[in-house]
Amino acid sequence: MMTSEVLRTRLSELEVRDWNLPEIEARFKKLVAQGIPKNTQSMEEIIGRKQEILDFIQQRAEEYCYLTRNCAKGSALALMETFGLGNMEMIRALSPFPGIGMTGGICGPVTGGLIALGLFFSNKDIADFQDTSANIAARKYTRRFEQAFGSLLCPQVQEFILGQYFDPMAGQENYEKFNQANARVKCPLAPGAGARIAAEVIIESMEKKKSA
Repeated sequence: MMTSEVLRTRLSELEVRDWNLPEIEARFKKLVAQGIPKNTQSMEEIIGRKQEILDFIQQRAEEYCYLTRNCAKGSALALMETFGLGNMEMIRALSPFPGIGMTGGICGPVTGGLIALGLFFSNKDIADFQDTSANIAARKYTRRFEQAFGSLLCPQVQEFILGQYFDPMAGQENYEKFNQANARVKCPLAPGAGARIAAEVIIESMEKKKSA
């Protein structure tokens, strides 16, 4: 469970992490060139490796956010890569989604997580409006994210992570203060935690299906 104490501990770990940027960048470029690979793991394998997969997704989301400096891309790509969802054009389309164009709206990891959940849970028939599976998963996800960070909104999530809200688009002074707050290293906390929570929702659905 993502408690504030767990998040604070992870934040401390991020601040001293040795980010292997060349390795992260090489992996990202491979995804751009070759696309997101198909998922080859069975439902049973995923359930059996649940904790390992959750840890993996959390770190990947942090790394992709650190590389792209985009929390929406980080959360979505880690989930899509692991579960074989979507394509890299979707990641490109997430460029303006941190804080909904940095307007202080929904936090980017929430958007990224919802994109992945939509791909996983929605009906293949995109005209089907009666299947509510994606909405049920989305509600579960957003409730858990809000419980963890206290809000779904970028300003409040920034306050949790950085101690105060900075709007980097408001001017050079704000942009510099945002960087001085060590945002590049600290902000990956949110996509990492968000992607982990979304993955929990996905794997729990598998567990429910298996036990049915």
